[in-house]
Amino acid sequence: MAACTFQAVRPHTLGLIGLGAIGGSVARQAKLAGIATVVGWSPEPAERAAAAQQGAVDDTPPRAADVARAADLLVLAAPPAANLSQLDALAPHLRPGALMTDVGSVKRAIVARAEALGLGARFAGSHPLAGTHRRGFEASRADLFRGAVVYVTPCAGAESGGAAREIAHFWEAVLEAQPVILDAARHDTQLAATSHVPQLVASLLANFLARHTPAGASLGPGAIDTTRLAASDPALWTEILLMNRDELLPALRALEESLGTAERALEMGDAGALTAWLARGAEWRRRVEGRA
Repeated sequence: MAACTFQAVRPHTLGLIGLGAIGGSVARQAKLAGIATVVGWSPEPAERAAAAQQGAVDDTPPRAADVARAADLLVLAAPPAANLSQLDALAPHLRPGALMTDVGSVKRAIVARAEALGLGARFAGSHPLAGTHRRGFEASRADLFRGAVVYVTPCAGAESGGAAREIAHFWEAVLEAQPVILDAARHDTQLAATSHVPQLVASLLANFLARHTPAGASLGPGAIDTTRLAASDPALWTEILLMNRDELLPALRALEESLGTAERALEMGDAGALTAWLARGAEWRRRVEGRA
């Protein structure tokens, strides 16, 4: 798995279904990159109006199907369950030769749905490792994806080219991201450990602190930093965690095993075991900081 360089034709017309923080950022950056026409739809009229007023989109048709009919590349930028529904609804409206992707953080379900709809040659999933805890178009930025890794997940049998390569090129050439083509199943296994478990741990710690922090106590940077993800949207994360639960549950059990090691060391007063446990985490963190 490695970052790739692609060369392909840029879309003349980019369509976006969803104009929140992610969809709005795609629109803003695409316009700055010179994409001729950006059309977008949101179920929220205020988001459509804001995107048009701020020049992120050239048109905001009243129906999502109107966007699908116009786009050379259609990006589904809604929450995961809504993206699945939109894929079903909009597939019949795609113009000949148009491609489609999404930006959700769980990939197997939507890739499988695209294959079932006969879109294997025209769809590849995307997952940009970039985002914000704020929601709505006002949280969007024109540089959100610059330098960010974006996983692109092909449909079965399409790994050697086609939609995945075109979509990877879009992320690289238009949004200045670093595309990495990755199998959808491998993606979901990886993200269970690297994204979904951290979200649960941050929320677990926030729940603990909410119940056990003494009244009037101050929180240091350690507590603030480690609970940052707990501010994420609960409804969105409920969808993500349930959609990837078969991969997430084994990862959580491995986490329980590691926590049990620390608990036993404390119960036994075993300084050596506790130091070794802490040292493994410290070593990993230093390696990560070295790669940053």
